[in-house]
Amino acid sequence: MKLKFLGSGTSQGVPVIGCHCEVCTSQNPKDRRFRSSALITTDAGKKILIDCGPDFRMQMLENNEEHVDALLLTHEHNDHVIGLDDMRPLIFRSRKDIPIYCSKRVGDEIKQRFPYAFAEIKYPGAPSFELHEISGPFTLFDAYVTPVEVLHHKLAIFGFRFKNLVYITDASAIPYEEMEKLKDLDYLILNCIRKEEPHPAHFILPQILELFKILKPKKMFLTHISHHMGMHQDVENELPENVHLAYDQLEIDF
Repeated sequence: MKLKFLGSGTSQGVPVIGCHCEVCTSQNPKDRRFRSSALITTDAGKKILIDCGPDFRMQMLENNEEHVDALLLTHEHNDHVIGLDDMRPLIFRSRKDIPIYCSKRVGDEIKQRFPYAFAEIKYPGAPSFELHEISGPFTLFDAYVTPVEVLHHKLAIFGFRFKNLVYITDASAIPYEEMEKLKDLDYLILNCIRKEEPHPAHFILPQILELFKILKPKKMFLTHISHHMGMHQDVENELPENVHLAYDQLEIDF
């Protein structure tokens, strides 16, 4: 299987509009970050998208990706779902509804924000989706998917485990009972918004490094990164061995 980071930035993206800091004005492409999203390619070639934010259209174009077979949603915040309407070309070309897998709460939110996609009589050109409520592990095409419930401040959201890789974004705490799902990993992908100042809804670097010591994955990649983290190469040089910043278009084979 393969995971590609379509976006590794926080909700504002990097560069931030109107910001002239060294990160936002950097010429290093690894310092330019779309909103967080990832694309899984299964062993059978199926494409599973994790989150569909406001940069979805450009993410697909810049990565020369042309279809999505299914969508997993971590939670309902706009930087993770508001690109759903831009899936229309994929839906029209395949002539199939795109299946969305998420919690019931997230599904209810999607229906409220995109009511025209679920109307009994749709206007021409509307997108169409199939909602599938998930709670425990399930099989999607040839992939076995294990949801991992984490906390985004007080909001329960999902990360996802595929084989020995776990992808978690927008977390600030991992319940003890979910830690079992994070053992014996080749790759652990976790959000890390910045280096030092505490954040109520996201991990910061000291918390991440402590989790790395506890969980002992073979490699850890950080995502959902803000411009406050610092220059990509500078941070890379400071991180411990086997802990890395993700960047847009990075691919992991697992």
